Amino acid sequence: MERKPLTAGPVFSTMCMFALPMILGNLLQQCYNIVDTWVVGRYIGPGALAAVGSAFALMTFLTSILLGLCMGSGVVFSLCFGGQDEERLERGICSAFLLAFVIAAALTAGSLVLVDPIIRWMNIPSEIVDITRDYLLLVFWGIPAIALYNFFGSYLKALGNSVVPLVFLGVATVVNIVLDILLVAVWPLGTAGAAAATIIAQYLSGLGIGIYTFVKDPNIRRTFRHFQIRRSSLEEITSYSLLTCMQQSVMNLGILMVQGLVNSFGTAVMAAFAAGVKIDAFAYMPVQEYGNAFSTFIAQNMGAKQTNRVRQGFCCAVGTVVSYCALVSLVLWFLARPLILIFIDPGETAIVAEGIRYLHTVGPFYFGIGCLFLFYGLYRAVGKPAISVVLTVISLGTRVALSYTLSAVPGIGVTGIWWSIPIGWGLADLAGFLCYRRNKEKLTAGGS
Repeated sequence: MERKPLTAGPVFSTMCMFALPMILGNLLQQCYNIVDTWVVGRYIGPGALAAVGSAFALMTFLTSILLGLCMGSGVVFSLCFGGQDEERLERGICSAFLLAFVIAAALTAGSLVLVDPIIRWMNIPSEIVDITRDYLLLVFWGIPAIALYNFFGSYLKALGNSVVPLVFLGVATVVNIVLDILLVAVWPLGTAGAAAATIIAQYLSGLGIGIYTFVKDPNIRRTFRHFQIRRSSLEEITSYSLLTCMQQSVMNLGILMVQGLVNSFGTAVMAAFAAGVKIDAFAYMPVQEYGNAFSTFIAQNMGAKQTNRVRQGFCCAVGTVVSYCALVSLVLWFLARPLILIFIDPGETAIVAEGIRYLHTVGPFYFGIGCLFLFYGLYRAVGKPAISVVLTVISLGTRVALSYTLSAVPGIGVTGIWWSIPIGWGLADLAGFLCYRRNKEKLTAGGS
């Protein structure tokens, strides 16, 4: 159980070595998502692929609330660890745990009760309503496990330990893939089999990392043995977590609204979008995790009053992210068709063509989302999560408004939805840059 301060050593290598296990972990998760999409699309059909794709967008929104809470808590943990304030850290752990699991219980209960109104709101086509409902009613039960994994994962990452979360995520991902193949391809249990595989893997990772942390970390055992909630600590955790939660929720609510609009174009477009989004996520996921690692790096160094190191870290991160995004955009442009064919049968020519058009529209602009992830991480780490919320509103507000406006124009249609995505990224990046340039000294001096 190793703690690894990020407040010393070369900036580039320190951030990269900390980010690498996080990137690998999410790559494993995206591998699972790709296998899940491939198994469902190939062995059940386009209707099931469309249903699981819509359910994935909904679950991403719901779990983003928990992810935001845990990310915000992780910033407080990092600040305490960087400043070597163990007492404040222990109080924060108790408050964050209580907040995360109250929200998880509420989300689980509310989702199960409101599943039918949610399906209607998402404009799910009538021919796949039943399989979508059945799938959702199962995967909703995995929400508490997601809370458990993200809470302990955020705690460990805040202390500079990104390897242990990777191990548990990796084991769960392998189990998930194996069960997916067994329960869908070998034993034809349909979307219920895919849902069961997901839930089992989620509880394996959530319970596993929780038990491991209790066994290996005496600080966690002591904290929970003397579990107590103090108002000041709860207010601090809430001030960071709720705004980060809002930022994540607004982001994924906008994506969910776009998913609802995509659904109105029929099953073929839904299937193309489901395949394209999976490729999308796999392509730019490394910069998303790098942004989260960058946030922890900044927070630890803010806690340790290493302001010069904060500035160096920002410049280094921008160069790394832009270089990576340029490379992956180039690769995706030339490999769009074979990548889409991983999920879609070549005979489904209309779906394949729409999937390629999506990737050729969005792919060249990955540097936009990469820089946006860095701005999210920066403002979260310096105690200004409200700015991240504003940037998210700009990005997703633009996307939703343009999607609904352009898609209604004759001759543009669904292509307008695809173009709204990079336009939203670009406007949010511009706002984030202007804010940073105007308040650079204040931000790197502690966000005051």
